Amino acid sequence: MKSATAVAVTLAGAVWLSCAYAQSPVGRHVDAARDRIWSLTKDGVSLHDTAGTRRAAVVLPGWHWAGTPYGSDPALALGPQGEAIVTSDIAPVLWRIDPATLAVSVHALTLDADAGKDVGFSALAYSREHDAFVGISGMHGSVWMIDRPLTRARKIKF
Repeated sequence: MKSATAVAVTLAGAVWLSCAYAQSPVGRHVDAARDRIWSLTKDGVSLHDTAGTRRAAVVLPGWHWAGTPYGSDPALALGPQGEAIVTSDIAPVLWRIDPATLAVSVHALTLDADAGKDVGFSALAYSREHDAFVGISGMHGSVWMIDRPLTRARKIKF
């Protein structure tokens, strides 16, 4: 069985690599299986097909990009069913975009630690091994395991 530190370091590395190779600085993520390119913009999310034709602009209710010096950049990740998950860079809130309908749902996370801090996520990736999302808070340098229903986040201790 892996130690908690080894798991945390592995997950943090996986998130970093996922973000480094799958996303551009504006949060671009290619879903080749569904012929989609999701892009995070200052206004929300833009969806194109892989040929570059714009399919939709998705507004995220209550979302804004705080950016420097108030937060880090937010993140966009794809879930196992093709859903797009967008983070807040300053609060423990996620937006889920349904892959079929493009309907948006908002998910305020319950944190198991750091309840008094502004915890947002500047990197996010889905871990098949853990059947959960892994987020990194850029402001605090902390790593979090987020359950698939997007209700709870558990801080990984190093």
